[in-house]
Amino acid sequence: MASGGRVPLQPMNFILARLLGLIPTLLGVTLMAFALIRLIPGDPVEIMMGERTLEPERHAALMKELGLDASLPQQYLNYLGDLLQGDLGRSLVTREPVAAELAARFPATLELAFAALCVSVSLGLVTGILAALRRGGWLDRLLMTVATIGHSMPVFWWALILIMFFSVGLGWTPISGRLAVEYDIERHTGFMLIDAWRSGQAGAVQSTLLHLLLPAFTLGTYSMAVVARMTRASLLEVLREDYVRTARAKGLAEPVVVLRHALRNALIPVITVVGLQAGGLLAGAVLTETIFSWPGIGKWIIDAIARRDYPVVQAGIVVTAFTFIAVNLLVDLLYGLADPRLRKKP
Repeated sequence: MASGGRVPLQPMNFILARLLGLIPTLLGVTLMAFALIRLIPGDPVEIMMGERTLEPERHAALMKELGLDASLPQQYLNYLGDLLQGDLGRSLVTREPVAAELAARFPATLELAFAALCVSVSLGLVTGILAALRRGGWLDRLLMTVATIGHSMPVFWWALILIMFFSVGLGWTPISGRLAVEYDIERHTGFMLIDAWRSGQAGAVQSTLLHLLLPAFTLGTYSMAVVARMTRASLLEVLREDYVRTARAKGLAEPVVVLRHALRNALIPVITVVGLQAGGLLAGAVLTETIFSWPGIGKWIIDAIARRDYPVVQAGIVVTAFTFIAVNLLVDLLYGLADPRLRKKP
């Protein structure tokens, strides 16, 4: 028996407890995804048919064909039953399987989120390290002020500012899309950078990078501020440790002391934050994809909301939420398995 009446959990029990705790969360996500789209005014059949006038009989037949004539509780139970079988349904507009449309767009969102994470981590680490080494100085205050501003700016406003300056003003980057129209490459993986590289066209790779630059920077700015602040706080704490003083007393150069001895241990909490931010980047790409016409899940959901395409909206929300939860769960499990103190229960 551990002190204080706390009993350590075995790793498998710890994992099982975390997984079981997700069941209410996932059920809540499905219920919200189902309910929120139906709170938006508008008849999906009328929107789907456009300006064509429908006879009441035809309208009723389409509602029955789409499964929208049942009561809302029955519709939710049908939706939940299909979801448990791995069936995301069919789009009300295209009549294509939602899973196929999702699979075609998910790589674009993953590519954008990964690029944004690279921006976030690289800039965040550099900013945090410089701020910690100049603690209390003008550079520290300047960098933390910039980080705070970056954390506070609305994504849509920041995206428009970047577009006006770099795309419209300087003409350095494209405004939308993933690849210039003059390049026609085969989409083997769905990841444009990989497909462009496999095509052997240097111009296609350059075009892909230019199209990716602004969306990735826009999306990565918010989490960059979080990484920078955590890096600064963690590094300042580690720099006060005895082994860092010992390394300095041995006459080691300051860059060696900071990068080889202090930063390695300071990165432990930073890695945890980076993992959490990775899930947030996937979930937070909606506005960025919409502004830059990036053909990922975010823009897909926004377009589906305008068309009242219930199955698409539900699938987009559920998959995005599940991805966010899965990444957070993975970080939680790794951190818990690494630190036995977190595997205790009252």
